[in-house]
Amino acid sequence: MSDTISQALFERARAVIPGGVNSPVRAFRAVGGNPVFIARAKGARVYGEDGSEYVDYVGSWGPALLGHAHPDVIRAVQEAAEGGLSFGAPTSREVRFAEAVRALYPQIEKLRCVSSGTEATMSAIRVARGFTRRDFIVKFEGCYHGHADHLLVKAGSGLATFGVPDSAGVPEGTAQTTLTLAYNDIPALEALFAARGSEIAAVIVEPVVGNMGCVPPEPGFLEAIISLCRKHGALSIFDEVMTGCRLARGGAQERYGLRADLTTLGKIIGGGMPLAAYGGREDVMNVVAPLGPVYQAGTLSGNPVAVAAGLATIERLVPEVYEKLERLGAALEAGLKDATAKAGVPATVQRVGSMITLFFNDKPVRSWADASRSDTKRFATWHAGMLSRGIYWPPSQYEAAFLSAAHTDEDITRTALAARASLG
Repeated sequence: MSDTISQALFERARAVIPGGVNSPVRAFRAVGGNPVFIARAKGARVYGEDGSEYVDYVGSWGPALLGHAHPDVIRAVQEAAEGGLSFGAPTSREVRFAEAVRALYPQIEKLRCVSSGTEATMSAIRVARGFTRRDFIVKFEGCYHGHADHLLVKAGSGLATFGVPDSAGVPEGTAQTTLTLAYNDIPALEALFAARGSEIAAVIVEPVVGNMGCVPPEPGFLEAIISLCRKHGALSIFDEVMTGCRLARGGAQERYGLRADLTTLGKIIGGGMPLAAYGGREDVMNVVAPLGPVYQAGTLSGNPVAVAAGLATIERLVPEVYEKLERLGAALEAGLKDATAKAGVPATVQRVGSMITLFFNDKPVRSWADASRSDTKRFATWHAGMLSRGIYWPPSQYEAAFLSAAHTDEDITRTALAARASLG
């Protein structure tokens, strides 16, 4: 497959866009080489500018649950666009969208539309602080909640120490209001609440992590977050931007039978368009302006075209979709395990529903400390092999791959064979 067109585009892009990309992971720096510039996508396929075709497991980083360019979603977008792209005023679609989301997530009694997952998590945390009148939040290493200043924070030197910035441009004072713990570490969370529970406004968590690879919660971990928050007057925030409508119609909370105080959603609920939302308990959401003192606004929030795509997608999330995703996911998991076993390569395959990661790691991954021991050089070599065989896998060891309802049994078989061949 020729990549000269992508190379030429990347050179042009680097002259006008930082790093040549509009989001860092797209630059392929974690795996070497140059990114593939995509011309179009359909179903479970993406097509490069040079005409190359790939079976896609990135899925626009999660939104493409139904596959790319689903005809009903495209039709809904076209019809909405003909009526105007943006009004900056309320529409009936916004109301129907909010009602549809609430039907999927009963714990979301009220919600506010925004345009990105980062905006949703940033806003949910502001609401939690405004409602509790406390400043500190707790997050977990390896969980990514967007690029707001107070979320780009890594752990300090001890259990309850102040966080430190994980990015240039983040003030130390901002970072110090974020406390960071290891994911799946219940005793550490209990100890932190025992020491500083009265200061904590909220705990935010990816219920199933997708941003250090697919890492599921240990039994009792999510329950501990909810119960400790309730006991100490803090709020639990489940960041379901990635897992929402993917692991079940009602996301991870439906899958695990839990209800958080606040939930953030994005990706799938927008059907591939820039649309996200945050919401939760009515008493909490009533602090949001214009009802309350917590200010949050957005010119394009509830954009009619994006909402149309979201509604068309939500309406098609029938049980058969999840049954197929579970079947295909299990088959892909088995195929990857078989490939690494036959190649004699130390590896761990972790999957929850249609989220999956092949870790080049000989032990299960339950935290960032575990994930960081993975062999990233071997992953980079494997990724290049997969790409050369027409498989578009996320270009980072620490990003989950996604299946869609458009994938077929033949796609899974082809992917498993490519995985084995790419192991050398």
